[in-house]
Amino acid sequence: MRLSKLILALAICGGLTACGDTIGEQAILGGGAGAVGAAVLSADPLVGAAVGAAGNVLYCKAQNNCN
Repeated sequence: MRLSKLILALAICGGLTACGDTIGEQAILGGGAGAVGAAVLSADPLVGAAVGAAGNVLYCKAQNNCN
């Protein structure tokens, strides 16, 4: 059980690092990964989506290879 949660968490982290072409795409990708991660961890999916969206947009803006 713990291994499956770890694998899912790593997959979610991979989703958070996937930059979209626009800020909207970046927010959607991060929000989706955050919501799924929060649901897996029995947390509030809305909070997870907000944190994931903001985190992915900030990450993508900090990287030179993202738009």
